[in-house]
This record gives sequence, C-alpha cells and structure tokens, in this order.
Amino acid sequence: MELLPQLLLAGIVIGSIYALAALGFVLIYKSSRVINFAHGQIIATGAFIAFALTQRGLNFWLAGLIAMLATFLLGMLIERVFLRRMVGEPIIAVIMVTIGLSSVIDGLIHLTPYGAGSFSFQTPAILTGEGLEVFGTPLSRTQIAGVLAALGLLGGFTYFFNKSTLGITMRAVADDQMAAMSVGTSVERVFALAWAAAGLTAAAAGVILGLMSGLTLGGLAGIGLKVFPVVILGGLDSVIGAIVGGMLIGILENLSAGYLDAIVPGGGTREVFPFIVLIAVLLIRPYGLFGTKEIERV
Repeated sequence: MELLPQLLLAGIVIGSIYALAALGFVLIYKSSRVINFAHGQIIATGAFIAFALTQRGLNFWLAGLIAMLATFLLGMLIERVFLRRMVGEPIIAVIMVTIGLSSVIDGLIHLTPYGAGSFSFQTPAILTGEGLEVFGTPLSRTQIAGVLAALGLLGGFTYFFNKSTLGITMRAVADDQMAAMSVGTSVERVFALAWAAAGLTAAAAGVILGLMSGLTLGGLAGIGLKVFPVVILGGLDSVIGAIVGGMLIGILENLSAGYLDAIVPGGGTREVFPFIVLIAVLLIRPYGLFGTKEIERV
C-alpha cells in the first residue's frame, strides 16, 4: 500500500505541469479555434532562454520572468506574422502552418549550443533545503514550488476568463467572431493576446519542468504532444478541463508505470496509456469532460 500514495503524489506533481502546458492549447483554441502544434517548441524555447540567461550569471527568478516575457512576445509575433494571414482559410491549412513552425523552431534551437545534449538548472538556494513528507512520501522543495507555481498560474487564468472584462471578451470571440465584431470587439487583438498568453504559460511550464527534471530539446518539445490527451480529456476550450485532465493523466501515467510495467513485457506503459485514454474519450465523449458540446443543424 505504500506504493499507491507515492504514485498518486508523483502523478499530481507531473500532472500540474501537464495542466500548465495544456493551458497554452486551451488559450489559443478558446479564442481562435486553432490547435497549435508548435506549442512544445515554444515550451522548449522559453526553458532554454531562461537557462542561457542563468549561464550568464543572471538570477534564476529574473531569468524565468524574462523568458516568460520573451515567449509572450514570440507568441504575439507568430500570430501577427503567420496566423493573421490565415484568417478565413481552411482549418487544415492553419494546422499545417503550426506544424511547419514547429519544425522551424526546432531547427533554430538546434543551431544554438543547447540544441543537442542534456542540461540542468542550478537549483536556487531557497529550494535546496529539506522538503516535506506527505503520507510517507518525500517531496522536495523544487517539486513543491513547481506545483504551487503551476497551480497559481492556472488559478489566475481561471479567474481571468471568468471575471475579467478581457477574459469574457475572449470567450465571446471564441463563441461567435462575427457577433463580437459587430459590437466593436477587435478580434485580431484578442487573437494576438491569446497567442501571447499561451507563450507566457509555455515558458513557465518549460522552466518548471526543466528545474524538476532537466532540459533536453526532445523532452521539452515532446511535452507538447504528451499533453494532447490532457486537452482532449478535459475539453479543448476549458481551463478547468486542462487542470482536471492534467491531474488525471499524470496520475494514470504513474499508476500504469507502477502497476502495469511489471506485468507487460518491455514495460513503457506510461508512454502509451494516456493515448489509450485519449482514444476512449474520443469514442465516448468527443468534446471532453468539460468541453463545450456543440450541435449543428445540417
């Protein structure tokens, strides 16, 4: 029985990072109905910017903030230069643009000293002390700080969408762009803000993940694909769904690794199990646990 609480806590820790990474997908889809396949590369970009700054002697916390600002601007730039030109085009064309962007960003990162190899942040002094023990399971200060930071950002964006004027405006644009334009809402401004905010959350997820488990381009960029089951399970347009989906996928990953790897030849079930969940959810509830159910007349 000691294994179960360990797996659950480990699942919650990684699930909070998944939820934060999934938030970027939700922000963009919620406002523009676009799925960004370059999100993993933006996560990696933010993490490596922060790492490069710390290598030059900058304080870790300040480096993280600068990285978030950089990817905030990067998201806005991507929307302005590439996606705004695709307004009104078939959705498959927009998706192909984001896939192309993922390859371009991958290539650009490979041109830097950080494109190949494994790196790690120097843990800030405040996070090097003794952690906590929860239900007999030790949690490091780094893990605790990562979970708190992720949940804080998720809570902030939940409040933003539900209570702020701008957040409600973004929801209105997602619901009906023409109606929003008819009352004077700048749809282009909303799209730019959504991409910028998604870039900010991407950098936060990348820095937290890099601090907890190290930095590799494949690992950081790959998180963009791994959170697809999260956004599908929770609902593509639901912030609450991103939180719940992230936690559920994180817990299911660890439970499968803890209990199924021992009986499945070769193991590796944690890499497969989330996609089994993804297929099951698509068959039973295509719009996710908290996604908006749409009915169209034909």
